[in-house]
Amino acid sequence: MYRIAVLLTCHNRKEKTLSSLKSLKTATQASNQKIDVTVYLTDDGSTDGTSEAVASQFPDTVILKGDGNLFWANGMINSWKEAIKKDFDFYLLLNDDTILFDDFFDVIFDTHHKCLDKYGMGGVYVGSTKDSETQEISYGGAVIISKLKYTFSKIKPDGNIHECDLGNANIMMVSKNVVEKVGILSDGYAHGAADFDYTLKSKKKGMPVLVATQYCGYCTNDHKGMYHNFDKKSLKERIDYLYSPTGIAFKSRLRFMRKFFPVRYPFFFIVGWVKVLFPKIYVATMTSR
Repeated sequence: MYRIAVLLTCHNRKEKTLSSLKSLKTATQASNQKIDVTVYLTDDGSTDGTSEAVASQFPDTVILKGDGNLFWANGMINSWKEAIKKDFDFYLLLNDDTILFDDFFDVIFDTHHKCLDKYGMGGVYVGSTKDSETQEISYGGAVIISKLKYTFSKIKPDGNIHECDLGNANIMMVSKNVVEKVGILSDGYAHGAADFDYTLKSKKKGMPVLVATQYCGYCTNDHKGMYHNFDKKSLKERIDYLYSPTGIAFKSRLRFMRKFFPVRYPFFFIVGWVKVLFPKIYVATMTSR
């Protein structure tokens, strides 16, 4: 039997969180693999009754508390730090707005066994998600095309395992051996980029980072471009959004660029501020292409 710690964090998304946990329960019950699942949920200061509802409907959940300032990355770190106090075979990172497919565990263990056959060790498995309406890929793994331009191409599941460089942690399962060698998510990130950091640092340590063989769930990508509608905001609003953890999270992204794409770092910094200070020029440049 495999012991799996499921890691989540949430903030005032009670219904989405409950739906995600319901899908996890269904997938666990449908699994053909013998598994023992423990959920670690960091509730980062929710005021909508999330913790109470989870405790009522899923009483075995380990509920941890944040002060409302952890955001995604530190909330997940908080859950992971608690989970590694116990002996688990896998750690499943799951976004609270993600719905797992019923066959999720069969797919992820198919990926795991193929990884063992090819690499002789466990790895990091990125579960791709679809948009429930368009059925198009929304999150998953990608390969880097250009480090200078920071361009990448998403990998669509096709029944085989594929190596990737970047992986979204909407669904990401990490084998115990990876955690022993790589550790958990890096400190220094606020809301995003920590998952990409993890897949890149895992690859640097020689760990297999793979896209799961089939789609694993639904999750809608409702994020617009980072600088969307910048020309409609005031200068103060643009600066606030630039540094907001749930906006562009500029400090986190600069940290990520400096760590993994140092050649691009100065360009990213300069262009970021150009977009803030001269948004109309930037928009005109983009629309003229």
